[in-house]
Amino acid sequence: MRRAPAWARGLAYAAATLVSLLFLYPYAWMLSSAFRSTRDILAAPLALWPANAGTDAFASIREAGGVSLARAILNSLAITGASTLLAVAVTALGAYALTRRPHAPAFRLLRAGFLLSMMYPYMLLVIPVYLVMFKLGLLGGYTGIILFLSLGPVQFFLFEQFFRTLPLEVIEAATVDGAGEAQILFRVILPMAAPVVATVATITFLLNWAQWFPVLVISATPDTYTLPVALLALNGELGTNFQGIMAMALVTTVPPALVFLAAQRHVMGGLTEGAVKG
Repeated sequence: MRRAPAWARGLAYAAATLVSLLFLYPYAWMLSSAFRSTRDILAAPLALWPANAGTDAFASIREAGGVSLARAILNSLAITGASTLLAVAVTALGAYALTRRPHAPAFRLLRAGFLLSMMYPYMLLVIPVYLVMFKLGLLGGYTGIILFLSLGPVQFFLFEQFFRTLPLEVIEAATVDGAGEAQILFRVILPMAAPVVATVATITFLLNWAQWFPVLVISATPDTYTLPVALLALNGELGTNFQGIMAMALVTTVPPALVFLAAQRHVMGGLTEGAVKG
């Protein structure tokens, strides 16, 4: 393949750098505004460097929406972590079962249901979710929130597409050696699917960390509020605390940003390993 000339590569890198800066500007503005007063923000909205930097905003968000900042952070970590683990486990088991027994009764219907649910946002599920959680007695607790966030149609689809690319000879060889389905899955398939597992876990963590609507619907008290819900509560009827919102947004976005930066190589590897093939 013929290599592009140096001037063309330089132009491409310059364009990519410009686009990256455009995407990074909102985050840089948020970072700066977290240390600026509301008056400074309104006086110079586009400025990136605070004239009088301060940390008053972080003191003002120690409690937001009736929940302390520490409690919201712990809730986010606990709910997101538990729902991520459960989603990865359930979708991996379900996708493997469907791939191994594609003609089993109701499996095709189950797959169609998963794919169909990908088209529906959480906003359209508020009434059914509320009624189901009410009937099951799960309103107001962590269990209901975790179970709802564990629904992973996208994760199921990624696992299924990867499992379809695996050679049957590997499974047949393990079967001849006397391995059962559980041994094949945990000792043969999942080690091969490590990049995909990392991809699914990262995607699930990022998706669930940002969810606020299901948490707000299922929660009965602020005790189960997460950081995104606490951030939403800062925009109240008495006005908008711009400085506090920026500080809370910074606290909310730092963990998923760090997770993505740490796992992006595994995510890219998982996507190229066959998670989106088929």
